[in-house]
Amino acid sequence: WVIRPPGALPEPEFSGACIRCGLCVRDCPYDMLRLAELGESVAMGTPYFVARDKPCEMCEDIPCAAACPTNALSHELDNIDDARMGLAVLIDQEECIAFQGLRCEVCFNVCPVQGDAITIEMQHNRRSGKHALFIPVVHSDACTGCGKCEKACILEEAAIKVLPMDLAKGLVGEHYRFGWKQKKVAGQSLVTPDVQHRYNLPEGVTYDYNKGGLSLPPESTSDASPYSSNPLDSLKKLQDQESK
Repeated sequence: WVIRPPGALPEPEFSGACIRCGLCVRDCPYDMLRLAELGESVAMGTPYFVARDKPCEMCEDIPCAAACPTNALSHELDNIDDARMGLAVLIDQEECIAFQGLRCEVCFNVCPVQGDAITIEMQHNRRSGKHALFIPVVHSDACTGCGKCEKACILEEAAIKVLPMDLAKGLVGEHYRFGWKQKKVAGQSLVTPDVQHRYNLPEGVTYDYNKGGLSLPPESTSDASPYSSNPLDSLKKLQDQESK
C-alpha cells in the first residue's frame, strides 16, 4: 500500500491528476515526502511517505497541497486536522506491550489530535488481577493518518501502522439501519415507542408490555400420557395391568 500527502484525491483520481512535477516534495519543509522511483510498487514520480521513517508533521499551512498545480492534492483542505492520509490501526495486539499489562501510551502521547484520534481505555488485567490495562484506541473520525504513532511505537516492528483508508475501513451494507444513528440525525425516533406493538401471537399466548415478555398458557393435563417419563415405572405399570 501507499500513503499519500495530505489532501490527496482518492487513488484512481490522484494517479490521473498528478503530473509528477515534484513541487509538493520540494515544498515539504521536513523532507518527509518521496517521489517514487522506477521499480518501486508505487506509480513512478508520484509522492508518498513512509510513516515509520518520517511521518507527516502536520504543517498548519499545508505547503505541499498549496504547491500542487493540478489539485491532485486538494486546495480545499484548509485545516490539517481534516486530512485523511490514512488510518492508524493497532494491528498486533499480541505484541503491543499495553496488552501485556505494561504502561506505554507512546502512540497516545505523540498523537497531534490527542484525545480525539487516539484515546486510552482501561481494561481489567486478567493476567495479574491487579492494576489495569491502558489500551490505545483509534477513532477513525479524527485520525489524520499522519503516522506519528507508527513512527514512535517502541517495538522493533510497529504494532500500530497507518493503512490507506480503503484498506483499513469496513463498509456497512446499505440494507442495515442503525436506529439510534437515524434518530440522532432526524432529531426524533423514527418509530413510535409509545404505541404498543401488535404481535401475531398463537391463541392463548399474550405479551406483557411491562417488560414481562411473552406469557404462555398453562399446560393442559387432559391429554397427558398415562406413562411415566421413567421407563422402569412404565414397565412396572404394564406388568401390574397384566397381572390383574
